[in-house]
Amino acid sequence: MNPTFILRRPAFLASLAALLTLPLSAQESDTEAVYQSPPPELAALVDAPPAPGVSLSPDRSTLLIMTRPGAPSIAEVSAPELRLAGLRINPRNNGPSRGSTMIRLAFQALDGEERPITGLPDEPRIADVRWAPDGEHVAFSVRMNEHIELWVAEVASGEARKLMDAALNAAYFGSPFGWVSNGRTILARTIPAGRGAAPAEASVPTGPVIQETTGEAAPNRTYQDLLQNPHDEQVFEYYATSQLVRVDLDGTVTQMGEPALIRGVSSSPDASYALVQTTHRPYSYLVPASRFPNRIEVWDMNGGVVSEIADLPLQDKVPTGFGSVPTGVRSISWRADAPATLVWTEALDGGDANAEAEDRDRVSMLAAPFTAEPITLATLPLRYGGVMWSDDGFALVAESWFATRQVRLYEVNPDEPGAQRTLFEFSMEDRYADPGSPMMTTSRYGTSVLRTANGGRTLFLTGQGASPEGNRPFLRKMDRETGDTEEVFRSEAPYYEMPVALLDDEGTELLTRRETNDDPPNFFVRDLDGDDVAAVTEFPHPYPELAGIQAEAIQYQRDDGIPLSAKLYLPPGYDAARDGPLPALVWAYPTEFKSADAAGQRTDSPHQFKSVSYWGAVPYVMRGYAVIDNASMPVVGEGEEEPNDSFRAQLVANAQAAIEEGVRRGVVDPDRVAVGGHSYGAFMTANLLAHSDLFRAGIARSGAYNRSLTPFGFQREERTFWEAPEIYFGMSPFMHAEKVDEPILLIHGEADNNSGTFPIQSIRFYNAIKGLGGTARLVMLPAESHGYAARESLLHMLWETDRWLERYVKEATARTRAISEN
Repeated sequence: MNPTFILRRPAFLASLAALLTLPLSAQESDTEAVYQSPPPELAALVDAPPAPGVSLSPDRSTLLIMTRPGAPSIAEVSAPELRLAGLRINPRNNGPSRGSTMIRLAFQALDGEERPITGLPDEPRIADVRWAPDGEHVAFSVRMNEHIELWVAEVASGEARKLMDAALNAAYFGSPFGWVSNGRTILARTIPAGRGAAPAEASVPTGPVIQETTGEAAPNRTYQDLLQNPHDEQVFEYYATSQLVRVDLDGTVTQMGEPALIRGVSSSPDASYALVQTTHRPYSYLVPASRFPNRIEVWDMNGGVVSEIADLPLQDKVPTGFGSVPTGVRSISWRADAPATLVWTEALDGGDANAEAEDRDRVSMLAAPFTAEPITLATLPLRYGGVMWSDDGFALVAESWFATRQVRLYEVNPDEPGAQRTLFEFSMEDRYADPGSPMMTTSRYGTSVLRTANGGRTLFLTGQGASPEGNRPFLRKMDRETGDTEEVFRSEAPYYEMPVALLDDEGTELLTRRETNDDPPNFFVRDLDGDDVAAVTEFPHPYPELAGIQAEAIQYQRDDGIPLSAKLYLPPGYDAARDGPLPALVWAYPTEFKSADAAGQRTDSPHQFKSVSYWGAVPYVMRGYAVIDNASMPVVGEGEEEPNDSFRAQLVANAQAAIEEGVRRGVVDPDRVAVGGHSYGAFMTANLLAHSDLFRAGIARSGAYNRSLTPFGFQREERTFWEAPEIYFGMSPFMHAEKVDEPILLIHGEADNNSGTFPIQSIRFYNAIKGLGGTARLVMLPAESHGYAARESLLHMLWETDRWLERYVKEATARTRAISEN
């Protein structure tokens, strides 16, 4: 940049001069491929304190406040891990190798002060936090270097203690423990005693690895971290095998059954039985462990098998389509309002969404002692979506169908099964018509049941309250008999206020989570009979030095009339009339719709906190850019047309509309605009560079660029490569790499385990662009997955992005641009 040019720029950019006028050699000294750090204003975001987690006790009297740590080091992220059957395992402590933890816990009464939990080990890594059903204790795991411990903390005293010496096995699905409804007992998966050393790999192969198909179709999407050979199978069994135990709060431990590959455990509401699901052979090298054979049994609380409900085979032949499901028992759980009754669903159409069928699913119940024939609770014309139980003698059963975007909610009577009455019916795309979700409360069994009033006649509904003015969360009462609703709370400007829980049986006190543009989210108690609002928490602004950033929710239109929206961020002190248009960065993620009306609906609120995460585009407003964040990218296909039939043209129309709105406002220089996104947003970025000349550069993180590598569907595309080869070819930037004539920065985690976004996608796309003479840079982040975690990786990501924008966007000169899709 010319120094004399800087002197003529407005005051808010003056602080950039020192960095931008460094010699190029100082800014490009990455030849040794060491981690780099971005300018201080960007680096500070990585070290900003994360927002705490908050959980309300089942008795609605106490908050649990969970402090999260900062970003881990690359040493932590790159520690040894096993990648087996879709799992990522830490072989040292037999837990997950990734995932979030907490470093501090505290209790706070809704009308009291925060009380730190005492007695924890030094520098704890806390996970799997679970309230006891009675709200008197919290259980959690503490991840040590060589094992994982089970701990409990008492609300009354605020003291924590280790509950047993046996180490938890947290390597397999879900939490390694769960409360029994009595609030005094926990069922936990532990490392089997005397397990011995992990299987050693043979130094000399004993034979080839063989797979065979015999003519039966078995379409599967692309998965990562799969089993590859018999040794992988042995190691998977070694780490996934658990001994189930029952442990009481006094520390008494009782073994239940024999060691097994336990994938799920839940106790019956009356604490008499345990629903236990175990994995067994044969395994697969094509699908993850979630699709391995699954035996579903009911055990007594001593570990004896009471009943085998089902033994499900390997699920590697599920038909394609988003409505397709495995055959046999699925979504099994305990009925929340009864002592010991199981409920599950089974497909009536062979699990095939492509098959014609009057009825798709059957919902069944089976009560203890589990020897009778199951009772049909409901028969559904669409696909089962869950059930919510009430202590007032009814339940709500949900169903949906992806192809039509339909959602229905039925009311059923468990004592008179078979009859069902439609309570709601709407489109999952139509946010403005969303009636809200029923509020839940804790039953006498400690289970989650519907919150009702007036003997069960009144339901309480909460929702985002999407509207043309933006999201305005609400609380409504609904009369089940008449269907009439009464709005008892609606978020009002200048706040974005979300209902969390009703605190009293009469429904007059409401806990909310409230924020404004300048105030971070905090919790409040609101009197619904009056205007009293009392603050409960006072979490501080995480980055007060960025409070001056200007933010505005903007609306504009695509050339075909579809309304679009985005959040526009501008630098502190910037004035368009005085300072002129800025270089800009558009950040987005495409979404498919079957309705143009739904595609144009707003998804934001003008009153939410100005969150500035290191992850997205907003930080670059501090580097002198106008940022158009979360720009609408609808892709619409109505009637017989599918959204992806015109994917490219619609992307270009969306992007053009965003830029033109920035230009109309006088804040965007159309000759200096970049585009970026993560995952499907990276796919979007590459397509926009290949098929338009709207942008000067692109930033694509963790994307997939060759759809022939995801041949059985991707994102919301249900057709296979062989059914729609022209769609797969036309949408693949790799197939049009010769058209990518703007610089593209490709960033990818070397250990990406997201379905479809194999690291090879970025490697091959970079090779194509390089071979064709384009401008690209490929950055592979060691040990990182689909989202990046290590502090060093995040800082380097920011540095790479900042450097790319400075070089190819901020310094760009005017050019003649071809706007239309090519």
